Amino acid sequence: MDCTFCAIAAGEAEAAVETVFEDELVVAFLDHRPLFPGHVLVIPRRHVRTLTDLTDEEVGPFFVRVRRVTAAVERGMEAKGSFVAMNNRVSQSVPHLHVHVVPRNPRDGLRGFFWPRTRYPSPAAAATTAAAVRAAVTPD
Repeated sequence: MDCTFCAIAAGEAEAAVETVFEDELVVAFLDHRPLFPGHVLVIPRRHVRTLTDLTDEEVGPFFVRVRRVTAAVERGMEAKGSFVAMNNRVSQSVPHLHVHVVPRNPRDGLRGFFWPRTRYPSPAAAATTAAAVRAAVTPD
């Protein structure tokens, strides 16, 4: 398998990667194209492509570490808050699960999400959409 993030997790990356946190489950490092200084990616060491590929047992420990890194980014960058996000398949630049942790401050230039937001055309359309998602939820 040729995965850039697996190489980073294994310490085999050719390019210099500035690691900010690592343990047996995750590696967190500076994004090489940050939105702002301090923009960090948190990845699981084990290769998984998307959030839905994490096992139930991995989800909690992974997000405990994302939370820890988020707090560190906010403190370390003296930020007032943060933006925490991930893509699943679409717009995923590397096909390995990664969470973006971006320091935020008032009037920093980011406007909500990075894509245009819309409204449902009617309450009925919202209800139909909610019903489709509700029907697709699998039991625990």
